[in-house]
Amino acid sequence: MTLYRLGYVAMSVHLQNASPSQTLTYNRFSQIRDEEAARRKLERIAISNIQNCIRLLKHNKANDIHFFRLSSRLVPLATHEALQGWNYIAAIKEELKELGDFAKGQKMRLDFHPDHFVVINSPKKDIFKTSMGVLKYHYLLLHYMGIDTTHRCVFHLGGKYQDKEKSLERFIENWALVPSSIQKMVMIENDDTSYTLMDGLYVCEKLNIPLVFDVHHHYANNNGEKWPDHWDRVVATWSHSPLPVKMHISSPKSDQEYKSHADYVGLDMFLDFVKKTNGSTQQIDCMIEAKQKDDALFRLVEQLKQHPNVEMQDDSSFIWKE
Repeated sequence: MTLYRLGYVAMSVHLQNASPSQTLTYNRFSQIRDEEAARRKLERIAISNIQNCIRLLKHNKANDIHFFRLSSRLVPLATHEALQGWNYIAAIKEELKELGDFAKGQKMRLDFHPDHFVVINSPKKDIFKTSMGVLKYHYLLLHYMGIDTTHRCVFHLGGKYQDKEKSLERFIENWALVPSSIQKMVMIENDDTSYTLMDGLYVCEKLNIPLVFDVHHHYANNNGEKWPDHWDRVVATWSHSPLPVKMHISSPKSDQEYKSHADYVGLDMFLDFVKKTNGSTQQIDCMIEAKQKDDALFRLVEQLKQHPNVEMQDDSSFIWKE
């Protein structure tokens, strides 16, 4: 029997004035004549973002939510090339520690999902270098939260660059250039356009990286393979991880916009996943990627509570009983 825990992404639609992604554009930053004052402004925004994250975690605690994706935009312009050398960590150390201490005290699983600018398999050295800068930024945030950085950052395999097979091999070749501390932080997800579940398994098994299975992405991008036939392989990629298996669940916005995420999660697709994975591993953490954030989680929970085979363990975790 498997324990399924639900989580959501970055922001709450129920908690007012709690955005963890407040920002300042570089254009606006560069208009502030005093550069030191401009940096202090960025730091004040970062502190506010982290304080809002702490509010979000308290909201999650009140609703028994143990799994949460942090916003990658906690520190505005942290990885911008014009601000290299900016010691933003010094200004936010205390807030990061408070956030990490709260999460650890509540045994909450936190992680990140950097945006599409992280491209390990790029043939261009400057893009690879930028990707490393973005990953280092995430590493530092986790480190100063006091959170074990192992398997906390998920991203995609990258672009196809006119030759998918060659680009896959380039990811493997470039992996040797990735610092070991960053390697340990990484998880790979199958995407909805370029790299399928099978591509992800090929790389993850070769490099000993956990694979985060995205059900919606698989239905949008596959070569006819049935994901349950390869689920044991997905679980095996987590065998060396201190964390439970992680997956992503979302629903298509429409038949015409199949790859876009809907406001809420369809119960049928999710329960199909649950039925086919129940008993395969002790625990699966399910990240809801829906436009309505925590409201999507709450609505799904209400639907689950009505199902005769679902036994809720708390307000966001359940087991499936045949």
